[in-house]
Amino acid sequence: MNLRDVAKAAGVSIATASRVLNSPKSVSSETREKVVAKITELGFVRSAAARAINTGRSKILGALIPTIDSDIFAQTIDAIEGQLDEHGFSLVVATTGDNREVEARKAQEILDIGVEGLFLTGVTHNDHLHDLIRRTEIPTVAISYFDPEYHLPTFGYDNAAAAHAACLHLSKHGHRKIAVIHGSDRDNDRTRARIEGIKNAGKTLELSFFETELSVSGGGAAADALLASQREFDAVLCVTDVLAYGVIFALQRAGVSVPDTVSVMSIHDLPGSSQIVPRLSTIRLPAQEMGAVAARALVEWVEQGNRPNGELLPFHVIERESVSQNKP
Repeated sequence: MNLRDVAKAAGVSIATASRVLNSPKSVSSETREKVVAKITELGFVRSAAARAINTGRSKILGALIPTIDSDIFAQTIDAIEGQLDEHGFSLVVATTGDNREVEARKAQEILDIGVEGLFLTGVTHNDHLHDLIRRTEIPTVAISYFDPEYHLPTFGYDNAAAAHAACLHLSKHGHRKIAVIHGSDRDNDRTRARIEGIKNAGKTLELSFFETELSVSGGGAAADALLASQREFDAVLCVTDVLAYGVIFALQRAGVSVPDTVSVMSIHDLPGSSQIVPRLSTIRLPAQEMGAVAARALVEWVEQGNRPNGELLPFHVIERESVSQNKP
């Protein structure tokens, strides 16, 4: 199936069919309707594309996220799609690997297919992306990070405050020698903010920092490195639950009891955190609520032109069994 088949079925030239696709206003409404009908009938393009030709609206939004291999982003995207379905919108998702050049390129590709709005992750982006948003004036919101001073509306949580609360939770349980396991903060403003929050909370504590890949295996590797360093520690604080899972598994393999010997605290409260043994104490971040709120706001901006203000969503300390009172 190609454009020639569409043109033949509609009884028009290939050039006319092409103009219907690329510059519909240059074609009479009668011809445009005839071509669009054949496009839909023959399945040359999706019905959403045919609708866009007629109305100038794609009813598609785009989301740029670091990875789909993460429960936190899966929850967020699921909540966004749930809201978009209610409003007749579809979602295109692209992953960036927290690479700013890749993100800017994929943003352009998403815009090229006609999305009407964008979800970005965090507030750290390169000049090319900022310029693209400014030039196109496309409605854009940032998620997973709240910053009222940012030039775009932000929907998320205070990452520094969440990490600060996690560190204080360990401190209140008598822990003083805390190993902090985190991913790279080079292009990840969420991790960077959490590290700062931990440092601010731990000024009277003995903190040591271990950078690793943001994965279960990365957490395990960091725990192995921590044990091999022979550094004294009575607790481990992970900037995300997936790291904590790997840490707990590695400590248990090494014969280190959690929490009797070492406590483990984390941030996110992913579904597996209430199932792992011991159940993980963590900071619950409202990923699904954030996705739903951001989606409703972006749809209203696209549909009605009402630019949102952004929203700070609360986090909560979830106490389970992986943190115990330290006995000096």
